[in-house]
Amino acid sequence: MKTHTLLMPLDMHLHLRDAVMLENVAPLTAYSFSGAIVMPNLVPPVATLDDVVAYKERIMAAVPNDYFEPYMTLFYKNYDKAFLESVAEEITAIKLYPAGITTNSEGGVSSFDIEEMRTTLQAMSDLEIPLCVHGETDGFVMDREAEFMSIYELLATSFPKLKIIMEHITTKAAVDMLDKFDNLYATITIHHLILTLDDVVGGMMQPHLFCKPIAKRPEDLDALLSVALQAHPKVMFGSDSAPHPQHAKESCGCAAGVFTAPIALQLLCEVFDQFGKLDNLQDFVSDNAQRIYGICPEFKEVTLEERPFVVPANYGGVVPMFAGETLSWAIESID
Repeated sequence: MKTHTLLMPLDMHLHLRDAVMLENVAPLTAYSFSGAIVMPNLVPPVATLDDVVAYKERIMAAVPNDYFEPYMTLFYKNYDKAFLESVAEEITAIKLYPAGITTNSEGGVSSFDIEEMRTTLQAMSDLEIPLCVHGETDGFVMDREAEFMSIYELLATSFPKLKIIMEHITTKAAVDMLDKFDNLYATITIHHLILTLDDVVGGMMQPHLFCKPIAKRPEDLDALLSVALQAHPKVMFGSDSAPHPQHAKESCGCAAGVFTAPIALQLLCEVFDQFGKLDNLQDFVSDNAQRIYGICPEFKEVTLEERPFVVPANYGGVVPMFAGETLSWAIESID
């Protein structure tokens, strides 16, 4: 059977939630990944040094037997430089959410007034703390990311030494931004390398494929594939794996989020192999992120093989993407 080995896989955008959900899902990522950028949008959000330290302790308690590093983030607020200096050693990035645009983002940024944000963003630039951004407006749902490009341009030109990560990009417009500014980078999810909006709502609504930002058009999918498969040096894998209880997904108010953590590497192998680009997967899933963030993850060697793998119906009450379906790659060993 064909096999493929990945060294120190990294998930550069991950939701672990908290309490029982954290205990259920954190081991699934820790099993196959060396580390992950952990999102701070809890209730209340992770916004102080004590919050960061306590949340990391809860994560590590949930994965005591795995070699895994949670790279912690703060929920963006207008912090002063003294505070950022005090917390810099405990965080890898700060995550900015436009207010109310996604799960638990009500306390996010409501106005992108550069002068109001200058103290914080200049301090982040000086301290070399990357800014991760959920880049959507509150406009028409299919246009939200494209409409946000002007804000990325404003941030990138106002703070040219600030490393800005366009999170979970979904559009050709975002792909086109990558080469316009030296300080713009991006994460791409596995589900946005597979799905278009037609897969989500083209027939019967598929709640476990519904996420924000929503899957877009075929031409957007093609653009994402083009940079991911070539392992463009400014893109990296970030699952945006977002667990919700089954009842919250299978309801009239379907929660936004696709749960891919336990099957992400299998799906990545499937996609990259389909296009004859397996040799580029190492850069996409680890090496680019190490260079962009300047991190040195825990050593882990994950070998996958091309054989049928049936996705479980649920993991601890959370239904994954492609539940019950058969993938063509499976994890063979982890060292």
